[in-house]
Amino acid sequence: MSIDTKFIGKSYPTKTYDVSKDKIAEFAHGIKNPDPHFVDEEFAKKSKYGRVIAPPTFAVIFGAQVIGPLFFDAELNLNMWMLVHGEQEFEFMEVVKAGDSITTSGRIVNIVNKEKLDVISYEVCSKNQHGKDVCRGLYTFVVRK
Repeated sequence: MSIDTKFIGKSYPTKTYDVSKDKIAEFAHGIKNPDPHFVDEEFAKKSKYGRVIAPPTFAVIFGAQVIGPLFFDAELNLNMWMLVHGEQEFEFMEVVKAGDSITTSGRIVNIVNKEKLDVISYEVCSKNQHGKDVCRGLYTFVVRK
């Protein structure tokens, strides 16, 4: 059974994530990137940013909060056993800094029904506490039938 295209445009509740220097450092160590902008508070204070900043890919941390509800949406009834992550792409605008509060929303932007699979495109948009766009992510999920 195909995923109904009537769900294109469906959005999910926004979530807010408070960015801390400790979470940034944990993430930077996890991706094996010891850039002092990410892990050294004294260095970061002297940089043009004035504080620790997050690696761009930190966006997956605050974005994940609004992706989860898609997977467990009873209306969509996704077969999680047959779902794979197809791809993701990001567009970065503002630098994320320790102390920022990031609000993220998510919505289904496309559903394509093919012969043996469905492709869901899910857009995630994040803004900082000043209302400035931080990141736009596009995630593609494939569900085999």
